[in-house]
Amino acid sequence: MDVLILGGTHHVGRNAVEVALARGDSVTTLNRGLTGIDDSAVRQLRADRTVRSQLESALEGRTWDAVIDTWSAAPAFVASAVELLAGRVGTYGYVSSRSVYSWPIAPGLDEGGPVVAADPASRDETDYARCKRGGEVAVLEVLGERGLLARAGLILGPYERVGRLPWWLRRMERGGPVLCPGPADRPLQYIDGRDLVAWMLDMAEEGSGGIFNTVSRPGHTTMGEVLEICRQVTGGQAEMVWKEPEAIEQSGIEAWTELPIWLPPTGEAAGLHSGDVSKAYAAGLTCRPVGETVEATWHWLTSEGDPESLRDGTIGLKADKETAALALE
Repeated sequence: MDVLILGGTHHVGRNAVEVALARGDSVTTLNRGLTGIDDSAVRQLRADRTVRSQLESALEGRTWDAVIDTWSAAPAFVASAVELLAGRVGTYGYVSSRSVYSWPIAPGLDEGGPVVAADPASRDETDYARCKRGGEVAVLEVLGERGLLARAGLILGPYERVGRLPWWLRRMERGGPVLCPGPADRPLQYIDGRDLVAWMLDMAEEGSGGIFNTVSRPGHTTMGEVLEICRQVTGGQAEMVWKEPEAIEQSGIEAWTELPIWLPPTGEAAGLHSGDVSKAYAAGLTCRPVGETVEATWHWLTSEGDPESLRDGTIGLKADKETAALALE
């Protein structure tokens, strides 16, 4: 296929470039050129998509079989891209999020669950859920069945700038006693960014659209398996100390942000690791073993360095707080 990737330099966008090239697709990226990619096999267009004249100029006279769009900010700029590409693209793949569902997300929720209200013309980018839902509406209003909405959840793998799996890898690398949030058999649900885009490109090649929850089946792995693999690939010197959710709460530690990936098995957030993904699996979604995701992330970290989220400390547990929690009986 001829594939246009809006972005293409970070996490899912970068995964999309690499997966599409490996499939033998012809790849074009469109971005501002601030980061860029060093690959002569990719045709690179330059434009700030928030400036309509730049976007129009860059897209003029070109057509593609499929688009992959990962935009997470103001939905108005999804709407403008969709409008300009409507007559020159086959399938428009939009990487959305399960955050579009009304909170709290019920365990077992499928694609028919209630969603947040959103305006596709909005330029407000302060509410992530409404931004993603607004992007969805923009795609559906213009393209209908040619829109492919991938409602991803936790996205892991190489190039993960948020830093969730990278933080655990670096923490295990430092060694010593490591606070591990239990229970160890807590089922997890996530998607490797490479599996996400591979499925989206397969769907586009088939001319298939629709709305899908695109994460692994619940229990594809567990918290214990993820952390043990992190420990092994970083040298195996860390001591894993498991604490139950009650002890984590007593310590005032925040799930998801201070202890990335993890959420307690009960409470409002429990449904984030237990969504219904039967529709996506019926449509061909597959998820690689978690060990491959952890190892590839570690290889990226050790070859390219930490993402900014780790360097500036915006994610993960501070050492003094971890020490205090470990001391609790």
